[in-house]
Parts: sequence; C-alpha cells; structure tokens
Amino acid sequence: MAGPLATASRPETEDWVRELGAQHVINHRQPLAPQVEALGLGAPGFVFSTTQTGQHLADIVELIAPQGCFGLIDDPEVLDAMPFKLKAVSLHWELMFTRPLFGTPDMAEQGKLLNEVAALVDAGRIRSTATEVAGKINAATLRAVHAQIESGSARGTIVLEGF
Repeated sequence: MAGPLATASRPETEDWVRELGAQHVINHRQPLAPQVEALGLGAPGFVFSTTQTGQHLADIVELIAPQGCFGLIDDPEVLDAMPFKLKAVSLHWELMFTRPLFGTPDMAEQGKLLNEVAALVDAGRIRSTATEVAGKINAATLRAVHAQIESGSARGTIVLEGF
C-alpha cells in the first residue's frame, strides 16, 4: 500500500491527519473496507487501531492483507481473534506499562523507546497529537472534556494540567 492511510470524519479532522502525514484519508463513520478497496492501493499489511476497535473489527478483518499485522491499544469489550485466522493475521496488543507492571527482563527498553521518541519529536520527524490544553484538572473540567469527547467533536488529544 502506498503512503500512510488514516481515518477522519469531518473536514477539519481530515485536514489535520493530512498535516500529520496521512496521504490517504477514509471516513471512519462509513464502512472501512470498501473505502480502502476504492483507493486501489491494495490491502494494507499493517493496521493500527487506537479507538473503537470493536466497532470496526469486521471491517479490519475484511480489509487487512493476508499475513498482515493488526495492532491495537484500546480495550474493546470483546475481541474475537478467530476471524483473523483465515488470513493468518498476527495480533499485537500494546500497553505502555506492561514491562514495569510485570518487571520483565527487558524493562530498560522502555526508557530507550521513550528516548527514541523524544529524539524524533526534537528532530521534527513526529509530533504530538495534543491539540488543546483544557486547563486545570478538576471535576468541572473533566465533565466538559468528557462531554466534548462523547460528542464526537474532539480532534486529537486534550490535555488536562495540574496533577
């Protein structure tokens, strides 16, 4: 597949993901697989889902290439991996704190990864998805930000300060 592909559902979020480097944008409020097919780029070998994975799982199974890699970071209520078997897709679940939670032998890798990301940010090769600082963390701010996220109008990451 040529170039990074991302999802967005509004003109302002489509523009934003293009600014972040997406060459192709599809609408996550519509079936994903037909949109990917319509691009004519072939099936993606890598799919990374950050939110609402459960809602999009059937489409991901359909659109991913055989022997592809599927990664996710959210927590779908149920995740049936069996539909991926026919395509021999590997499933990768990421949790940033697994190493320290379990004291894994490679715990030092966490620091190395964070340093590498910091260097990429400093070099301007990647950038944060933070788009708004909503202010001090308190009940009122939490309610307001939560309402914004639930409304579907949020773009990127909303930061709360003052822990």
